[in-house]
Amino acid sequence: MDTEAQHTERGRPSEPEERPRSVRSGAGAPERSPGGPASRTAGGSPEGREPDGAGGRDRSPDEPVSRTAGEHAGREPGEPMSRTTGERGGRKGRRRAAGGFLPPLRSWRGAGLIGAVCAVSLLLVSHFLVQPFQIPSGSMEPALNVGDRVLVNKVAYRSGSRPARGDVVVFDGTDSFIQQPPERNPVTGLLRDAAAAVGLAEPPVTHFVKRVVGVGGDRVTCCDRTGRIEVNGTPVTEPYVHPGDAPSRVAFDIVVPDGTLWMMGDHRDRSHDSRDLLGSPGGGMVPVERVIGRVDWIGWPVGHWSAPEPTAAFDRVPEPGTGPGHGAAGRGGGAHG
Repeated sequence: MDTEAQHTERGRPSEPEERPRSVRSGAGAPERSPGGPASRTAGGSPEGREPDGAGGRDRSPDEPVSRTAGEHAGREPGEPMSRTTGERGGRKGRRRAAGGFLPPLRSWRGAGLIGAVCAVSLLLVSHFLVQPFQIPSGSMEPALNVGDRVLVNKVAYRSGSRPARGDVVVFDGTDSFIQQPPERNPVTGLLRDAAAAVGLAEPPVTHFVKRVVGVGGDRVTCCDRTGRIEVNGTPVTEPYVHPGDAPSRVAFDIVVPDGTLWMMGDHRDRSHDSRDLLGSPGGGMVPVERVIGRVDWIGWPVGHWSAPEPTAAFDRVPEPGTGPGHGAAGRGGGAHG
């Protein structure tokens, strides 16, 4: 049988049910009857109004939620939420990257236009005034070495001036040094010519660099009793000839036709020049109009910066027709070895 104490224990409500409603709702929360009007809140707003979280303004239950403290002031209810600080910062970062570290498309176009103008200007200067020329062989050693970049003065022989004895010149050997230029691809040939025009590639195979030894009307012979070349009967001492080389190992006696030039390299044992073409059409003579320009400066490498030394080797040579050795000349023979 149950005792009275047991009946009393069963009839006692459980502990959670006896807790006051204020504990469940939070300390200090007022009670309101079901369905009844809301009581005044702690902020003092009247019943039926809820305080705005930012400025304490009362709002009705149907009014949209007020702006937060981080939102832009002045937005009317119903307007879209403004960007947060993170969104604005991200957009600013992208704008800063686009305008600062990553140039816009207009900047790339401007750089490309400047590059194109510079390239065209360089090609125009190279075509009309000064052209870089890469030395392709050792035929002009020791004055010019393989790989040197020289600056060719294209206006040196304009206004009536002509190449003089001792000048180092670049010329087109078509129909003189080369009778039949080799065929080439038009596209690659054009690109190679453009690169050669600014000194970035070797020149065409028809272009040569040599020293002028005889001009129109000169009689050039090899050699006198001491092994020197004679021009118009006057022996010429050539200090620029490569050490160990003879002035020429091929005997010749020629008269240079008017309007042409007799060319020889300084490295006489390794130079393909007018001597090798004595039996060919034109006899190794280069027309003056084929001269591209005079070598006035060595621009590369830095250690070779200089101008070719002028030579006094021909200072004592008389004008054609006045020297003791001038007269009828025979044609030299043999190939240059």
